[in-house]
Amino acid sequence: MSMFICSCVKQELPDMESYAPPPGFPEMDIPVDNTYEVDRVRLGKALFFDPILSADSTRSCGSCHIPAFAFSDTVGFSLGVENRQGTRNSPSLANVGYQVALLREGGVPTLEMQVLVPIQEHLEFDTDILVVAKKVSQVPFYQDLALRAYGREVDPWVITRAIAAFERTLISGNSRYDQWAFQGDIHALSTQAIRGLNLFQSDRLGCTSCHGGFLFTDQSFANNGLYEDYSDPGRYRLTGKESDRAVFKVPSLRNVAVTAPYMHDGSLKDLQAVIKHYESGIKNHPNKSPLLRTFQLTEGEKNDLIEFLKSLTDDTFLHNPNFQ
Repeated sequence: MSMFICSCVKQELPDMESYAPPPGFPEMDIPVDNTYEVDRVRLGKALFFDPILSADSTRSCGSCHIPAFAFSDTVGFSLGVENRQGTRNSPSLANVGYQVALLREGGVPTLEMQVLVPIQEHLEFDTDILVVAKKVSQVPFYQDLALRAYGREVDPWVITRAIAAFERTLISGNSRYDQWAFQGDIHALSTQAIRGLNLFQSDRLGCTSCHGGFLFTDQSFANNGLYEDYSDPGRYRLTGKESDRAVFKVPSLRNVAVTAPYMHDGSLKDLQAVIKHYESGIKNHPNKSPLLRTFQLTEGEKNDLIEFLKSLTDDTFLHNPNFQ
């Protein structure tokens, strides 16, 4: 048993209010066998931040999904056990309960199933859910909470559902944009941010073709012309279709100002680099999205657009004590 576990699980975890969608958000589709209960969320939170899930007890889910950065990471590729470097940039988990297809290629349909991916991935936790369940079951805190949360002892079913239950509480919907658009605060957005919003929504840029809706993503899959040749096959790895080669899921732009670096490989270090790519750096690739269009922005317009993107940052989410 690791020192981390001994010091962490004895602490009382804060209770959380039952889920209610923020203004402008729909109801979340939650599995009937994993509905919201405080003890389920408390168990999932403890497991999310406990490195007991990894082979050598050095990495947790929270190692690569850091609350202060909207549950993303600050590096291009996160490190797993034995400092093994991953091959894809860690996405934000904000509002992940609303995602209908998980991972960059969209190959996992539920959060309960997704939990198994980092556990067994060689470059991440490099272990087996049965091994993890055996370790977790030896911690009295977890056994007690599992019985209260699910009426059964710790097993793979409990672990995957508890972590998913916690992840569904990671709801971010109180940015300055939300306060302006859905909460009636006409002063929440600056004049500059409103100019940026108008640019974002304009036919000239076409950003909302892919980044529309309350999540600022249509959850489609696209190639955005980052390279002519990709080392990562993208969705092709799932489907085997050439039309899916180098195609990746369109990410949400919520909290985008704090989730750098960007793209599936973390190759763009800041928002200025992202705008420059879409403005003049789009490469020709056979699967490049037909929705992409060229445009030119003045320095003032770039600053306006960035100011709008910054308005999608939800500070109450980033500093929520329930997520620390």
